[in-house]
Amino acid sequence: MGSASEVEYLLLLNNNLKILKESDYIDLANEVIEIKRMLATFIKKLRAER
Repeated sequence: MGSASEVEYLLLLNNNLKILKESDYIDLANEVIEIKRMLATFIKKLRAER
């Protein structure tokens, strides 16, 4: 989860510095958000199985 958050931050930084096109940033940011949702669900399930 920490690595996904780091990627999210780096995408935001690249967007702010105009390294990424806005459309690329939006697509990639949405993918990272989806990955973080899946990770949260996975972590929750693992904790419930203990």
